[in-house]
Amino acid sequence: MNKIINFKIDGKDVSAKKGETILQVARKNDIYIPTMCYISKTTACASCRICSVEAEGVDGFVLSCNTPPTEGIEIRTNSKELELERTNIMKLYDVNHPLECGVCDKSGECDLQNMTLEFGVSQQNFSAKDQHRKIEDWGLINYDPALCIMCEKCVHVCNEVIGDDAIDVKFGGYSSVIIPKNADTLDCTFCGECIAVCPVGALVSSDFKYSANAWELSRVPSTCAHCSAGCSLEYETRHAGINANDSIYRVKNNYEFTSLCGAGRFGFDFANKATKDVTALDNAVKAIMDAKAIRFSSVITNEEAHILQLIKEQQGLKLFNEDARLYQEFMTSYSSISGKLHHSASLDAVKQADGIVIIGTRITTDNPMVRYAIRTASQHNGAKIVYAHPLEDTLMKNTATQFMKYEAGSEEGVIALLANELLLNTDIDSQSRAFLDDLDLGYLEAESNIGDDELKFMSKSFSRSKNRVFIVGSDIFAHKRAKNIAKLVALIEKYTDFSLLIVPTEVNTVGVSLLCELDYDENVSDVVAYNASGDFIMSSFEGADLAMPTLNQVEGTVVNVDNQVLPLNVAVSFNGYTLNDIANKLGFVKENTIEYTKELAIQKGFKAVEFDSLENFLDAYGNDIRGYILNEVSCETNLDIEEVDELPEYNGTVIYHCNPVLQFNKFTNNTNQLEKDTTLRGSAQFAAAARISDGDEVEINFADRIVRRIFKQDDELKGTIALNPTFDIGQDASKYRFEKSKIVRVV
Repeated sequence: MNKIINFKIDGKDVSAKKGETILQVARKNDIYIPTMCYISKTTACASCRICSVEAEGVDGFVLSCNTPPTEGIEIRTNSKELELERTNIMKLYDVNHPLECGVCDKSGECDLQNMTLEFGVSQQNFSAKDQHRKIEDWGLINYDPALCIMCEKCVHVCNEVIGDDAIDVKFGGYSSVIIPKNADTLDCTFCGECIAVCPVGALVSSDFKYSANAWELSRVPSTCAHCSAGCSLEYETRHAGINANDSIYRVKNNYEFTSLCGAGRFGFDFANKATKDVTALDNAVKAIMDAKAIRFSSVITNEEAHILQLIKEQQGLKLFNEDARLYQEFMTSYSSISGKLHHSASLDAVKQADGIVIIGTRITTDNPMVRYAIRTASQHNGAKIVYAHPLEDTLMKNTATQFMKYEAGSEEGVIALLANELLLNTDIDSQSRAFLDDLDLGYLEAESNIGDDELKFMSKSFSRSKNRVFIVGSDIFAHKRAKNIAKLVALIEKYTDFSLLIVPTEVNTVGVSLLCELDYDENVSDVVAYNASGDFIMSSFEGADLAMPTLNQVEGTVVNVDNQVLPLNVAVSFNGYTLNDIANKLGFVKENTIEYTKELAIQKGFKAVEFDSLENFLDAYGNDIRGYILNEVSCETNLDIEEVDELPEYNGTVIYHCNPVLQFNKFTNNTNQLEKDTTLRGSAQFAAAARISDGDEVEINFADRIVRRIFKQDDELKGTIALNPTFDIGQDASKYRFEKSKIVRVV
C-alpha cells in the first residue's frame, strides 16, 4: 500500500503518494506554479528554477519539480521574494535573446514570450557579450542556438521517452548548445518530439519554418492514420491561397502527456483531390452489383467497414481483407481459451510495467508508440525487458535487458517454451497442465535456439516484477500455426499476472476484424477494390476508377491497439464521392457516413453512441478523453490446445518484410517529407550467401512475386536474413513475414 503524505500548499490541505513531487501535487490540486523546463512525461530537468517555492523551516528556495514533500510541511508558492527570484531568472533568460518574434515560428505560443509578459520584464538589467551561433540544418529539423534557452527538454524526451538518445548538451556556460550525441550530424528516427517540447523557436520543423504564424492556423483535433497506436494529434490548417481549400501546415501533439512518431508529425500531406464524377460513381455501383467480391485495406473507418458488411449481405458477395481476417482468426482462437473477445493490456499498462516480454514484431518500426511506451517503462520503472526475435534491433539495444534470438518460423515453439517457464508451479486446469507436461522441451530448445538458461534468466529477472505485460506482434498472424499460438498466448494471460497486448498491423485492423465477416482471399475475377488491387478500383491514389478520400478527409472512427474507439475529423476537404454515396445508391440511405457510428455492432463491444457525442481531447492531468473503450464481451471457451507442430527450417537467404523507420504503407509513401528508403538491407554474411555486393541491383524472388531493389550492406545486421520494405509495393498480409527467397544480381 502506498504511503500517503499530508501537507499544505498555500494553506490548503493536500496529500501526496510516495514518489510524487510538490509540483505534481500542486497541479493535481489546481495550484499554479510556473515552469519553463518541466514536462510531465519525463523526469524533472531542473534547469530553469522558475518552479522554486518556499518550504517552512528550509533556508532558501526549493525546486518543486524534483522535491518530494514531507509529512506536515507547509509550502508557499507566492511571495515577494519568489516574485523577485522568478523575475531575475526571466531577465537572465532574456539576455541577448534575439528580438525576432515577428518571424519566429514560435511567436504567439512561446513560453519565453508568455513568461516575460507574466513577470513584467520590460527592461533588461543584465547583459552578455553577443556571439555568432551557426544555425544547424539537421534535415527535417533546424536548430538555432541563438534562440536556445538550454531548458534541456529536448534531451530528456529524446532519451527517456523516444529512446534515440541522439542529442546532448555541450556545456560551456553562456556558450552552451545542443549538439548531436556522438555524431557530426543528427542521427535519429526524426520523431520531432524535440520540436514539440521546445519552449522557444530554437528547434523547428524545416518544412514549416517561415510558412505561417501560429495565430493564423486553425486546429483540427483528430487521430493519426498511420499505425494501430491511434495517437492523438492536431492538424493545423490554413487556406493555401485565394479561394483555395484548406491545407495542412503542420501537425502537433499535446507534448506534456503524449508523443508522436515522425510519420504522424511529418507525414500529413497524403490527402486526395477529386471532383464529383457522376459517371465514375455509377460505374462503381454497377461494378459492385456485378462483383463476386470486394477487396479492401484496413486503412478505413469503422463506419466504412460497416457499410461494406451491409453491401456484402445485400449483394451476396465476399469481403477480402487478409490483414484483418488473419487478425480476426487469431483473436477468435485466443478467445476460445481466454473467454473474452479483447486482450487486456494497453499502451498505458506498458508504460506502468516493470516486466515486459516482446515477441513476433520488430517493434521500433511496426509500432513506434509501443516502443516509446517500453522505453518509458525502462527509464521510469527500471523495467526488465525481454525482446525475442530472429533479428536484433539496434534501436532497442539501450532499452531491452535480454535479447532472445530465435530461429525464423519457430514462434510456436518459442511461445510454448515461454508458457512452460512462466506457468511453472502455477495452478492451472488439468488439460493445460497435461499439454505443458507433454512438451518435448529438448527438441523445442534445440530447434528454436532458445536455451533453458535463457528462460531461467528471464524468470529470475522478473522475480520482483509486479506489473508485467506480454506483447505479441504481427509476425504471428500469418504464421501457419497462428491459431495454436493464439491459444498459448491466451494461456499465459489467463494463468499468470501478465496482461496481454496484441499489436495489430494497420490503423483499423481491429475495427474491421470486429465489424466484417471476412472471407479467405481467392484469386477470382470481378473484384471491386477499395485501396487495394482489383478489377474496378476505388482508391485514394492516382489511377483509380473512382477517387476516394483519405482518413484525414473524413469523419468517422477507428479502433486502436488499446481497444479504444477513436474519432477522426476532417482536416482537408474532399470534393469527390465517398463510400456512403455508393451505399445510398444501393438503398442504404444516410445523409452522412457518421450516422452509422451509433449502429456499430454492440455484440462486439461497440456502444450506441452518436459520433458528435464522442469527446476528443486530453484533460489537464493527461487523462485521455477520446472516444470510448470497447465493452468486454464474454466468449465460449474450449481448452483444447494442439500439440506443437514440427518447427520449420529457414535455410539459405531469407527475406523479412519490414519497413524502415517512418514508413508504414502507401499512404506514408505518398507524403513529401518522409524518407523513402526502398533498399534491400542485409549483412555481409547475407551478401556472401546471396553472392551480391553493396550497391548491386538485385531481383528478389519470393512466393509468386519478383521485386527489384538496390542492395545495401548494413553492418548493424547479422546473419542471412535481409530487411525488405513493403511500403512502396504493398504488403501481402496472407504471407508470413519471413520468406525464403532467391536473390539474383541484375547484370
